[in-house]
Amino acid sequence: MELTVRQAMESALAHHRANRIDQAEQTYRLILNASPNEPDALEMLGALLSQRGRHGEGLALIDRALALRPHAADYHANRGLILSNIGRNDEAVAAYRAALALRPDSPIALYNLGNSLLRLDQDDEAMDCYQRAVALAPNEANIYGNLGNLLLKKDRLDDAIAAYRRASELSSDHGQPRSQSPHLMNLARALIDAGQLDEAISNYRRVYSLRSIDGTAPQNVGSEVLFLLSFLPGYDARRILQEHRDWNAQLAEGLRSAGPHENDRSPQRRLRIGYVSPNFRNHVQSLFTVPLFSRHDHQNFEIYCYADVRSPDSLTLRLRGCADVWRNIAEMTDQQVTDIIRCDCIDILVDLTLHMADNRMLVFARKPAPVQVTWLGYPGTTGLETIDYRLTDPYLDPPGETDAFYVERSIRLPHTFWCIDLQALEPADTPPVNPLPALEAGKITFGCFNTFSKINQPLLELWARVLNAVPNSRMLMLAPSGSRRQWVSQLLSDRVDFISRQPRNEYLKFYHRVDLGLDTLPSNGHTTSLDSFWMGVPVVTLIGNTVVGRAGFSQLSNLQLSELVAKTADEYVTIAAKLAADLPKLAELRRTLRERMRFSLLMDADRFTRDIESAYRQMWLTWCKSPNNGRAG
Repeated sequence: MELTVRQAMESALAHHRANRIDQAEQTYRLILNASPNEPDALEMLGALLSQRGRHGEGLALIDRALALRPHAADYHANRGLILSNIGRNDEAVAAYRAALALRPDSPIALYNLGNSLLRLDQDDEAMDCYQRAVALAPNEANIYGNLGNLLLKKDRLDDAIAAYRRASELSSDHGQPRSQSPHLMNLARALIDAGQLDEAISNYRRVYSLRSIDGTAPQNVGSEVLFLLSFLPGYDARRILQEHRDWNAQLAEGLRSAGPHENDRSPQRRLRIGYVSPNFRNHVQSLFTVPLFSRHDHQNFEIYCYADVRSPDSLTLRLRGCADVWRNIAEMTDQQVTDIIRCDCIDILVDLTLHMADNRMLVFARKPAPVQVTWLGYPGTTGLETIDYRLTDPYLDPPGETDAFYVERSIRLPHTFWCIDLQALEPADTPPVNPLPALEAGKITFGCFNTFSKINQPLLELWARVLNAVPNSRMLMLAPSGSRRQWVSQLLSDRVDFISRQPRNEYLKFYHRVDLGLDTLPSNGHTTSLDSFWMGVPVVTLIGNTVVGRAGFSQLSNLQLSELVAKTADEYVTIAAKLAADLPKLAELRRTLRERMRFSLLMDADRFTRDIESAYRQMWLTWCKSPNNGRAG
């Protein structure tokens, strides 16, 4: 009989390893019918049932197995895995510790213990577990992958990149493209944080190439590449447009839904406006969506929100209160979202993300609404022939100069692309504007707190010219620790100090140390520059060759500060040096800039909302006049 049980267990395990779950379960149960107290069968059936989502039954079986064999390390480890799967992480930690007490050299138990400790925010102990697991199993890609995640969380960017590289290499060496994709994605995103955009794009392209092997690459990979292109000095508007057209041809063409839109073509009726975004939450975009959504004219516009939000928060609730209809699309496929939008008879569908993370570009590719428009994520093109319009302003896109660089028709709002929420800028704990630091320090401190992915060598060389033109000046900037700071220091001759990412209010306090901001290029600061102005710190900008490089021009023009806008690199240096030498003027700018911004068009939410709504109405009238036209414009 013992031999029969052993043979049956070998057969069950073979089925289990080959993912023949039904056959494995059937064989485990046959063994238990013959021998109800066979501990290995109890334990493995328990693991299998948990694998099928029947965690309670699985846990009960493993507890029975442990009662029969309390010193089996694997039983404790599998018990920990089930407890972890159902969110009982404290108990999972205890189970993994029991397993390791019996078998201290188990890399999988160490790895899983590290995962549970990480969920309990016990980062240091989790780090120790991952490092011990790596030492015991140096060829396990997933251990390196999770180690990389923790290193990134602890702002050890260089070490995180090294861990992700190793995870990717191991997956490739083992011929596992399905598991290699997430490691390559993590590596690419870490490289973006490090400002190593060319290598990040190279890794994204490697991920995309895996689609031809087993189709595992996330569909947003191509989007993430497109989003990065405008950060690279070597890409002009025509090349960026072509990349977007290529993406459209590869992924989006052919997805357009068949059949005409049957929307009521009455030109002045109440319109259904649908907004699609993953960022209806505590996200920087809420600074711009709140003022618009809270002021919409609900008599003439019925507002629908399609929220791809997996973890709603207080901002989600606030925005939800501004909508007539709220749809949670977080678990829906692109086709399901398309179907629900068509069912809702949306007249104008608005994308708020473009090619940023978690976008729904392939919903828009299916053309669920007769008029489609993009706005907010960043000024640019989507590349989608099915998006009719893009919202911009006369400074981002001077009339007659840039229309050829976008697939969509450009609709210029009269004044500004951005309108920021006064209430969001003025909570009780918002830092006040302080006196000009140079008055006390006796030296000028320049600053830039844009994401490090906007930093590049030509920009740093330009900043070095500014520093050299202003004796004793220094630079304060946001940068990840490690090799990237060393690189910046070499180019700026050790006249630079660094900050790390902080919660919003702590980050705003860093402006207390800055006298004058220096904008980035080829992609200017957008929200970051508005933060700088709010904190009394003017920003010198240089007009770039693409639309994202004209953000500073747009914002400063709306603040009536066009004298801070340079057209050449030499002029950029001259403007910065001249203002840095005029402390009374700089101090007066600091004292008045917040009020200047408060009463500018950048914060006139009522006017901005009417401008947006007027644009929607004009789009609708155009469609009504051309109902059989494939594009509204």
